[in-house]
Amino acid sequence: MKKVIITVVGKDAVGIIAKVCTYLADNHVNILDISQTIVGGYFNMMMVADPAQSDKGTGQIADDLDAIGKGMGLSIRVMGEDIFNAMHRI
Repeated sequence: MKKVIITVVGKDAVGIIAKVCTYLADNHVNILDISQTIVGGYFNMMMVADPAQSDKGTGQIADDLDAIGKGMGLSIRVMGEDIFNAMHRI
């Protein structure tokens, strides 16, 4: 299973989780783990997801979520779990 890490950061607003999760569900991307917090009015969410059942590739999912994020004034990034782990290895 190739997992992806999805991060969402920006000013808090109604519907962020709903918009992102609806997109993922509509595209058959399974959310394996999710954590979100709001600090000082800023929303931060990290998800571990499995896109294996999606008809879309990871690149297309990343582009679609980026567009959704821009429309909401958010930064949404998608990266493979192996890349995420390599970037955060001490």
